Amino acid sequence: MLATITLATQEGWFGTWVGSTVGMVAADALAIGVGAVLGRKLPEKAIKYGAAALFAIFGLLLLAEGFGWL
Repeated sequence: MLATITLATQEGWFGTWVGSTVGMVAADALAIGVGAVLGRKLPEKAIKYGAAALFAIFGLLLLAEGFGWL
């Protein structure tokens, strides 16, 4: 978001707005497509436990970084 604001101040707001909107729509469409395909291929339990494990791992990594352990 800060990069978009900076770009808008240097290059004009309209082109920045259009570009960031198209970029977000493309990223969301890709995420929806991948999620739909994986949702059909993987069991719901595997997705649930995998998401919980990744959430915990990234949380612990952020805490370790915040405490200066990494």
